[in-house]
Amino acid sequence: MNKESFSGLKNNGNMFILAYDHGLEHGPSDFEKLPKTADPERVFKLATNKDVNLLAVQKGLAERYYHNYSDEVNLLLKLNGTTDMKDDIPYSPKNCTVERAVDLGADALGYTLYPGSRTEERMFEDFRMVQEKAREYDIPVVVWAYPRGKDIEDDTTPEVVSYGARIGLELGADMVKVKYTGSQENMEQVTKVTGDMDVVVSGGSVKTDREFLEVLENSISAGCNGTAVGRNVWKRENPEKIIKAVGDLLFREKSVDRIVDEM
Repeated sequence: MNKESFSGLKNNGNMFILAYDHGLEHGPSDFEKLPKTADPERVFKLATNKDVNLLAVQKGLAERYYHNYSDEVNLLLKLNGTTDMKDDIPYSPKNCTVERAVDLGADALGYTLYPGSRTEERMFEDFRMVQEKAREYDIPVVVWAYPRGKDIEDDTTPEVVSYGARIGLELGADMVKVKYTGSQENMEQVTKVTGDMDVVVSGGSVKTDREFLEVLENSISAGCNGTAVGRNVWKRENPEKIIKAVGDLLFREKSVDRIVDEM
């Protein structure tokens, strides 16, 4: 596959992925301040917005909810994931097969990799089997490229993030999700080493409207192709407002200043 892998899902060449895999990765603590965020139905309804290109969830949520939204929502199924309950060597086990994802109607697959972990070789082999099977079904794969391990002190430096992104390219990802490196200039270091592979930026922890939109604006200006964001959307009291703002920036090419003024 190549840069056209997501062509049927993009809007204006960019991608807005709404991520809701946090219940596994972070646990109920992510829902405490706004309890209604624990209801998957709320996020599936948000994903019906025309500005959302893909909804990223784990298998269990897809099995229980997606059939009610399959006509309006494009599904990105996460095939692996781990919890925040253990203090151990970073490793994200596979918990869904490509075949099961296809049965559930997935339009794309997601897979987390932790380059730099002492489990790196095992994760790469796990991913090899996923990536090659995905090719048989002609379904694109997004890698959550998150370098992690005892020798990585800061996983947001341009050197670390660009290495992780390049690994995604080398292992056959069609798109990588990366952390923000702090500036447009630093993000350009990432996009310069990813060839024609798509790159989307993570939303990270909750920010103000302007802070979040500036992360996206800087990343797009650096050559990224959009965002895969969760908490900065569904942890807001009025998530519809920020969804429109992201759409204005990614698809309607409005400036952050104009978008904030209109919010």
